[in-house]
Amino acid sequence: MAAKAAKPNSPCPRRDDLLAYLRDREEPASLAELARAFNVKGKDRTALRLLLRGLEDEGLIEAPARRKYSSRQRLGSVAVLEITGPDADGELRARPLRWAKGKTPPAIYVAPERGAAPALGAGERILARLTRNEDGSFDARPMRRLGPAPTDFLGVYQQRSGRGRIKPTDRRAKFDYGVGASNRKGAAPGDLVRARVLGGRAGGLREAEVIERIGHMGSPGAIDVIALHTNDIAIAFGKGAIAEAEAARPVALAGREDLRGVPLVTIDGADARDFDDAVFAEPDGDPANQGGWRLLVAIADVAWYVRQGTALDADARMRGNSVYLPSRVVPMLPEALSSGLCSLRPGEERAVVCAEMRIDHRGRLLHHRFLRGLMRSWARLTYRQIQDIKDGKAAPPPGGLGRPTIENLYGAYDSLAQARVARGTLELELPEFKVEISDQGGVTGVSRRTRLASHRLVEEFMITANVAAAETLEKHRAPCMYRVHEAPDPIKIEGLRDFLETFGLGLPPGPVVRAGELARVLEKSVKDANAEIIHEAILRCQSQAEYSPANRGHFGLALRRYAHFTSPIRRYADLLVHRALIGALGLGEGALAEDDGAATPWEEIGVHISDTERHAKRAERESMDRYLALYLEERIGARFPGRITGVTRFGLFIRLPEFGADGLVPARHLGDERWHHDARRHSLEGMASGTVYVLGDAVEVELREADPVTGGLILGITAHRPTARRRALKTKRRAGPGPRRGSARKRRRKR
Repeated sequence: MAAKAAKPNSPCPRRDDLLAYLRDREEPASLAELARAFNVKGKDRTALRLLLRGLEDEGLIEAPARRKYSSRQRLGSVAVLEITGPDADGELRARPLRWAKGKTPPAIYVAPERGAAPALGAGERILARLTRNEDGSFDARPMRRLGPAPTDFLGVYQQRSGRGRIKPTDRRAKFDYGVGASNRKGAAPGDLVRARVLGGRAGGLREAEVIERIGHMGSPGAIDVIALHTNDIAIAFGKGAIAEAEAARPVALAGREDLRGVPLVTIDGADARDFDDAVFAEPDGDPANQGGWRLLVAIADVAWYVRQGTALDADARMRGNSVYLPSRVVPMLPEALSSGLCSLRPGEERAVVCAEMRIDHRGRLLHHRFLRGLMRSWARLTYRQIQDIKDGKAAPPPGGLGRPTIENLYGAYDSLAQARVARGTLELELPEFKVEISDQGGVTGVSRRTRLASHRLVEEFMITANVAAAETLEKHRAPCMYRVHEAPDPIKIEGLRDFLETFGLGLPPGPVVRAGELARVLEKSVKDANAEIIHEAILRCQSQAEYSPANRGHFGLALRRYAHFTSPIRRYADLLVHRALIGALGLGEGALAEDDGAATPWEEIGVHISDTERHAKRAERESMDRYLALYLEERIGARFPGRITGVTRFGLFIRLPEFGADGLVPARHLGDERWHHDARRHSLEGMASGTVYVLGDAVEVELREADPVTGGLILGITAHRPTARRRALKTKRRAGPGPRRGSARKRRRKR
């Protein structure tokens, strides 16, 4: 039964009374129901509506459907949780086992178990006692494990003192496992194996048995194999998918527009193997659009070859996307298509779906249409090559491609860049690194990737085509798989605001920010020595982009609607958008099946392909970490400059800018004293020495451990020079009352 609200004397209820009323209700309440409950009448409803909007912005209430308001779901003092894994700061996170579908659960931080129990793994379930923090998150202390930890794991077989053991590839694993002679299954030292945990113990180690030999750690590509197996990424294609791909044939011109005479070019990295987009630009001939441009973005017509209900489609949907690792690519489609008929190789006729667009001199999209065509790429250009041509350092390649064609591309880009700036797009420029890998699988070098204007040129052409695709599907009321990027959580924005204040930077007051406001912060920090840390802090506060049939806008790009159209070779979402466009515009075969937008569970597909994308990114990151550890393994004892990029209760994360590698300085390596973690100030302070380490500080570190199996680096600080700003922070902290023992997270939440 719903609680009764006390009739207030003031025209609008107090926020605490309103929150209490919504918490006690069994059903969501509409504005009219709330107005009756609190005796709010006439014009006073406007104040009530504003109060509700503010509470919704703070994340305290929600109105998911028909504007009926309800309190966010609540957890009791004890709950069953499922471990989801560590977050970006290395803290173990969990989610309630039972939670309403489509609703975001609160953040739950899991404290370490007492004793020498093995680390909790993703998917494991626990009964935990919960303590609610003021920001709505929870601290969880495990009471007991409810189900066995994942029984299968990946590791490297070793032998020590005549006994077999397996070192897990997961850096969170605390212990090795013992392997009896009968459970080796022929594994030799250095073999990469999949193993299963057994019940007993021997020699102090939990027992395991080898169930599959995958390869040898010393073989080329072994590091990438670890990443693929750990993240459940399929490598081999089914026989049916391969047969369908190999049976495909080139298309004829019939029913398509002839684009073979248009000087379309592909622009990709030097090591790219497949080319799924080509671009062209020329001044718009319409006198009413002086200074404007006509753009063509031609995309491989994957929907022609990959039809719904086929083995190819099932395999592509299961994979969700291609995976790009340092030494290999795992494509979404078999090579006969991804590197063959759907790759826009120069001089070869290829079927495409093309976006023809007109923009004005300020880059605003005026008109667009989509067509099916037949093209022939005039040139395969690299980012460096086209930039050198633009800068006058190189001549255009032979084959009839003139310099004006290149100049037109950059002219159109200049207009698109103006539109990007006018929208207030979030420009996060974080360095990317590339590892050079020998044929034997070793790392011969690490280099920083150079970002050129040509990279931005291609990005802007693709973004414009993606916007045109979303607008077209909305106009025709057709299904669309949107690329959604929601605004940051207000709680994260508050933490970011505190962090930026330590650098003399600020954000407008309030729980909601615009991308343009964050962009101005980035602009102000360009010359700051901590610019990279500021960029990373802003990146960490962002919500995660995902795929959904419900449009919620794209915060980072400052766009009301956005969908991925430009890479159907490597993203299933783009293939869905192609099919929807073909069907909505009547462009022929390969469209969505009739009523498929309603019959196919697009919400489930969106969740699935968002998840496969996260798996792919995690595999790429883990593989890169292991290659960097392999490269640095021979430099144990060397010293490097670094910068603090993460501060946690258990230590400091350090970025080595020379390599882009991240390592951990455990708190135990900082000195024999207790350390207080202040999450709000992103600092770690020694209780005896008063030494304060703060996010962004420059340090010199010694490399103490580098483990290619897990990708982990252990560092020790050898020099630390606090800036004047840090010394002021230190003085301020020491002037206040000393921290008490107890939960560092709890102390932080009460500030």
